[in-house]
Amino acid sequence: MKKVFVIGGGAAGMMAALSAAMTGKKVNLFEKNNVLGKKLLVTGHGRCNVTNFMDMESFFENIPGNSKFLYSAFNQFSNRDLIEFLEKNGLKLKVERGMRVFPVTDRASDVRDFFKNMLEKNNVKIFYNSKVEEILTKDNRVIGIRVGDEFLSCDSVILATGGLSYPSTGSTGDGYEMARKVGHTIVKPFPALVPIVTRENVRELMGVSLKNVKVSAIQGGKLIKEEFGEMLFTHFGLSGPVILTLSRFIYQYLEKGNVVIRIDLKPALAEERLEARILRDFSKYINKDIKNALKDLLPQNLILYILKRAFIDPHKKVREITKRERKSLIAVLKGLTFEVSELRPIREAIVTGGGVSVKEINPSTMESKMVRGLFFAGEVIDVDGLTGGFNLQIAFSTGYVAGINA
Repeated sequence: MKKVFVIGGGAAGMMAALSAAMTGKKVNLFEKNNVLGKKLLVTGHGRCNVTNFMDMESFFENIPGNSKFLYSAFNQFSNRDLIEFLEKNGLKLKVERGMRVFPVTDRASDVRDFFKNMLEKNNVKIFYNSKVEEILTKDNRVIGIRVGDEFLSCDSVILATGGLSYPSTGSTGDGYEMARKVGHTIVKPFPALVPIVTRENVRELMGVSLKNVKVSAIQGGKLIKEEFGEMLFTHFGLSGPVILTLSRFIYQYLEKGNVVIRIDLKPALAEERLEARILRDFSKYINKDIKNALKDLLPQNLILYILKRAFIDPHKKVREITKRERKSLIAVLKGLTFEVSELRPIREAIVTGGGVSVKEINPSTMESKMVRGLFFAGEVIDVDGLTGGFNLQIAFSTGYVAGINA
């Protein structure tokens, strides 16, 4: 019986171990933590967004990092295949806004427990607190691994150690070094989905959440990327789904110069319609302070900041507001700008970009083109998707393909 070692017990590693075991191999799974799926437990705010129900064409539009490399893996194990596999084996799912798929219980621990039970049912031997130091090869072929001072022999190895995001969950970049030692090229890792630090002090807005806004990233007057949806102010800058998505595209531009984030707080209203709306509110609150006349238009905790950016005295009476001030207010509402200082550190990123070069991996099998018997799965590979379940699907698809071929 073929002996397969899987390094890493996250989403990709568990799926790889499971698919290998279900195809009749003897599988050992090595996890350096004392539990499996530690990062899985924090995904989707602890609810675990397992995949996305979009059609394949739309799905790949949400994978900016080497999506073409994943065509074969997704063809073998798609989002529909994953959903069918999970439900058929007892994990009930639901589809929410944005086609995001969650367990009906809203508990990430149920997803982790599902895989743990399936691994046990399929006789996968799990070794906890077991840090693999290196992959051993001879004549460009895998012969085993080293755990501490112990050499363990096997027929093939699946490397599924994750990236550099959330190091507290065990993703500390070990896999990059193991792959490099056996001859692989590592594309420089970077934070793919991460909050943004602004040059402006936005501490007073901390916790303010915005919905249905249009957010653009701009450099030198040219649009980098534009997104519509939800965002959040933090003590250091900006976060939330739209900002995380934009960060993936901003990263490569920051080295070239300044990047500006522009927020259209009222994207559904053209300037003329927005002015008409403001004039209606002004006539309604004609004798009030301007700060009290915008409560129908803006969240209460955003009003003072907007007036400050528009250079309008918040205590000025509505009837005294000049046409020039009104135009200034509209300009800020349609284009509230912040300059990007930097992205938050890679350890805070939801996903790591970069990793083992896809040029050195067979996309149909996930096997190394350089070392026979070495396979890769998940975030350790230079592939990454946006928020919404795309990255976990990458982990499950590549894990499944690596497992059946190992």
